[in-house]
Amino acid sequence: MDYEKLGFKAGLEIHQQLATHKLFCNCNSELEENEKLRFAFSRRLRPVQSERGDVDRAAIEEAKRGKKFLYYAGENACLVEADEEPPHAANEEAIDAAIMLSLLLNADLVDEIHFMRKIVIDGSNTTGFQRTALIALNGNIDGIGIETICLEEDAARKIGEKGNEIEYALDRLGIPLIEIATAPDIKSPKQAMEIALKIGMLLRATKRVKRGIGTIRQDLNVSIREGARVEIKGVQELKDIPKILENEVKRQIELIEVAKELKRRKAKEFKEEIKNVEIIFGKTKSKFLQKNKPILACRLPKFKGLLGGIKYKEYRLGKELAMYAKSRGGGIMHSDELPNYGISIEEVENLRKFLNCGNEDAFIISAGKNAMEAIKIAVERARMALKGVPEEVRKAMPDGSTSYMRPLPGAARMYPETDVPPIRIDRRRINKIKAMIPEMPEEKMRRMVEQYGLSMEEARQLVYSGRDELFEEMAAKYGYEKVVARILLNVLSEMEKEGYDVNEAIARLDDVMHGLKNGMYAKEAIDVLLRYLSKNKVSIEEAIEKCGIKAMSMDELKEIVKRIVNEKKDLIKERKERAISPLMGILMKELRGKADGALINKLLKEEVKRILKI
Repeated sequence: MDYEKLGFKAGLEIHQQLATHKLFCNCNSELEENEKLRFAFSRRLRPVQSERGDVDRAAIEEAKRGKKFLYYAGENACLVEADEEPPHAANEEAIDAAIMLSLLLNADLVDEIHFMRKIVIDGSNTTGFQRTALIALNGNIDGIGIETICLEEDAARKIGEKGNEIEYALDRLGIPLIEIATAPDIKSPKQAMEIALKIGMLLRATKRVKRGIGTIRQDLNVSIREGARVEIKGVQELKDIPKILENEVKRQIELIEVAKELKRRKAKEFKEEIKNVEIIFGKTKSKFLQKNKPILACRLPKFKGLLGGIKYKEYRLGKELAMYAKSRGGGIMHSDELPNYGISIEEVENLRKFLNCGNEDAFIISAGKNAMEAIKIAVERARMALKGVPEEVRKAMPDGSTSYMRPLPGAARMYPETDVPPIRIDRRRINKIKAMIPEMPEEKMRRMVEQYGLSMEEARQLVYSGRDELFEEMAAKYGYEKVVARILLNVLSEMEKEGYDVNEAIARLDDVMHGLKNGMYAKEAIDVLLRYLSKNKVSIEEAIEKCGIKAMSMDELKEIVKRIVNEKKDLIKERKERAISPLMGILMKELRGKADGALINKLLKEEVKRILKI
């Protein structure tokens, strides 16, 4: 795609959890097993007015869903998370981390931090709002503007949904989050991934952020010329960013084409005329319509052939209408996909007559207890198609597509937080944090290459994986830089794929390197030893014994090499020095982990020379 020609613009919102206690209480910020969530209570939330007297449109939309929320709490939640106690003083450690990142991004710090309330009534916060504070503005990374850097509290963790009830765990609620929002300066999906990666590296460089799945989330804001700004929430993997953005561009192109065709057909604003059409389906073979009543339908003037897709059928308008209907707990079928689902061509024709459909008209059907609400919002979405792409919030799906969540929020969602006092950022605090700013990723990579003899790719992988500090600690303590790098970059990755507990293996790395440095076994046995220790809480000596990799004495080693060489005299005399490679294979099979490979090779060459001189 020619993204420049399409007028592609994108911005990122990166949310990173901090490795501290919670933002407004001293509770631990670790997640708990669901079985340990012993306390529960329920709430219903409703939208409230902002300080200007307005009610946010996204909050109104959410309230229409009429959800009930069940909250479960364990040890890592208190009365603050339950909204039964006012917030405590803001976490100073989290504020320092946000200031440090702002300095790294060359942003302008605010003089005074004021927490605000951002209305959120999807149940992810017991209060009905999220506390958030602006820390800095006008930053920059690789020519991409950083509009804002904020500090906010993370949402509750969704653990289930049963009908009209949504279940949340409070262990994640209140964990400090840094939010970095870029300007819409990103010009391609690939550049979006690259910028997200660089910001992620800066976050990790502070050494104050959590690691692992779910600790960092990317939201994407994207639009194209003639399209509209759409926010895509919940992107977990950086590698998914280009695909998600490319798919969103295709979706907007499809909707723009639909709007153009509707304009060509001179389609106009229309009112919904929802009719009960059960009389049409009295003898239907559609099992869905047999079981669900009432059956409602509505004509969509000038929409025939546009619901099934024009340019990109996977992003057809009919799918968009269905997503809106689903948000009201219902479903729809449309005329472009009928006859189907047990509905006959005769029933389709009778329905078209009943609804007074013209040659260019389409219709939609909904059935069941939520049919009226589902068909109303689907018709509302169809009316939006006359103008093209609606502004909305969408959810990133595992396959790279997105699904509708709610309209874009407006300014009415924010109002001041009266329970948290302002916090001054003075020059002394800034200077103290400046003195603590760590080595930058690119600088660290270059130094590691020079200091440890690593390749740039090895250094990059260590820094990207966050294992650079562990590498330097082990290298300083034991040497064996190449061995340590191989363990951290290759061995642990292989173990993780095989289902081993990598964290347990890392916890035993000190023992493993101690044993290697003291000649207790050969480096070729590290893979076997780490696997054993990750599953067995035993001493290094016992593990070496159980794995059968105890180091051999020089005399024992020489004896084995001499024996193998004598057994293969004929091979040596036939192939001369070319016999060393197959003989080395035989020896390593017998001696792997019990002696250093380089030493075995040296002794083998000496013995082969001896045989060739005879």
